[in-house]
Amino acid sequence: MFHFHVAPSGDDSWQGTQERPFATLERAQAAAREVTGDVVVHLGAGTYALSAPLELTEADSGVVYQGDERGESVISGGREIGGWRERDGVWLADVGDLETRQLYVDGRRAERAAVDALPGTVAVTETGYTTDSTDPQGWHSPGDVEFVYRGVYPWTEARCGVAAVTGDARSTVITMAQPAFGWAAELYNAVWGGQSSRGFGLPTRVENDASFLTEPGTFVLDRSCPGRHVLRYLPRPGEHPERTRVVAPVLETLLRAAGTRNVRFEGLMFADATWLRPSRPEGFLHYHGSGYYDGGAIDRVTFGEDASVTIPVESSTIPACVVLEDTAGMGFEGCHFTRLGATGLGLSGGGDVTVRGCDFDTLSASAVAVIRSRDVLIEDNRIRRIGLDYPGSPGITLLGTRRCTVAQNEVSDVPYCGIVAGPGEGTRILRNLTADTMTVLADGGGVYLSGPQGDSHDNGAVIRGNVIKDTRTPYNFALYTDYGASWVTVEENVVMRADNTSVLQVSPPLEHVVYRGNFWDADPLGHDSPPEGVTYEGNTTIADERKLNDVTAAIQERAGLLRRREP
Repeated sequence: MFHFHVAPSGDDSWQGTQERPFATLERAQAAAREVTGDVVVHLGAGTYALSAPLELTEADSGVVYQGDERGESVISGGREIGGWRERDGVWLADVGDLETRQLYVDGRRAERAAVDALPGTVAVTETGYTTDSTDPQGWHSPGDVEFVYRGVYPWTEARCGVAAVTGDARSTVITMAQPAFGWAAELYNAVWGGQSSRGFGLPTRVENDASFLTEPGTFVLDRSCPGRHVLRYLPRPGEHPERTRVVAPVLETLLRAAGTRNVRFEGLMFADATWLRPSRPEGFLHYHGSGYYDGGAIDRVTFGEDASVTIPVESSTIPACVVLEDTAGMGFEGCHFTRLGATGLGLSGGGDVTVRGCDFDTLSASAVAVIRSRDVLIEDNRIRRIGLDYPGSPGITLLGTRRCTVAQNEVSDVPYCGIVAGPGEGTRILRNLTADTMTVLADGGGVYLSGPQGDSHDNGAVIRGNVIKDTRTPYNFALYTDYGASWVTVEENVVMRADNTSVLQVSPPLEHVVYRGNFWDADPLGHDSPPEGVTYEGNTTIADERKLNDVTAAIQERAGLLRRREP
């Protein structure tokens, strides 16, 4: 076994011993490649600021990257901002060609400065908007302004940039970025109860202009002078530019492992990354979950006679800041993913991966996304405060997976679904606790599953022993089998305080779905006349919360984090 040591105070010309450690991960990676046999790379406490993503290949197989025992070994894609000057209470820093969509002040997320809506009487046009207010003509840098559209569909939140603002003394014309605005007119077309909608509609939030800096703790990135960008920050009481650490995420990817085998990461923090794609003229046209539209064919889905939506034939997926591609035998144990501008950890292809005992928080998108992978175990992780910029992002997503297990996790304070499984085979969702899900968007649940899950109950999905509490929005189904789900067993779960506990009548219909031995505080929709494809038996409804808690105490005790029960 070979041991190499790295420390922020080290030197890459040293030997990599504990007494004379390397300074960078790249130097430790090169040293590990030069030896034959198992290697442990020890990262001392401190921040390791990357100038480029750490790229692992098959040549890096068999290495353990081990952090400081206090969890203070930080792999960062951020840049510390200094050289502040003050003007009218606002801090300003010249940041060159810096591009970022997030900012962190003493480790706390700063929000982009924003206003809640467009002023005046607003009308939608083919290219943007008109308003009888002249306020938008006072925007300092219109090309940096971004519109947010919450609830285009109940489960979506989209983003589109402004291209130009013109006007006179009586009115303003706002021209939106293309192709995003035109794409939206093609993508978002719905009929609900006889009412139709097309395109974005009016924005629900307008972000990123100096004129919006009224709330302490908010920031704006002004790019009106190419290559001479200015970062503006309105400080909170007590903050001082010489005593406050401000970090702007710069890298989009911290670590990418491709074709790597048997590498483990223990006790590390992955922090300070961004995702710049939504700032492009294509915008961010969210469709569902981690998927967004990036051009291409559009399809229409009909739900009965008076309801339909248009959807993309193919979706792109929000990327991750830590990426595994076609790897095997990988593991993350006791790591912390935080301050990341996209999804925390993304797996595609390969398999035999374990993610255990990790914390995920302060993320712009999902915590973990697994796509077309097999034999993945996601266990004993705490997930909270995710989807901060892209609230349609689930806490954990499985798409096209085989024999993947999501067990004993705690998912809380998330704007959409807690755990989502799309079409797959052999999925196990076991003894998780979800609480305070669906806090922003609608039509989802604490646990959501859709599409075929195998071809028999032997290789189908099992949702067992989960506790789902406080599913918040007015339109949700806490434990939700949807959109043609088939070969699913839902048993011994506890559901309470939701708009709807579950639903048995969906379109396309459920097939070979069994609801057995579940406990809830209200009957699922359709329980009194289950459709042909659903078996509904032995379930118990207890409206009294105290009695429900008493009856289900054993199930609730077994659900959620394993760590909380350790002595």
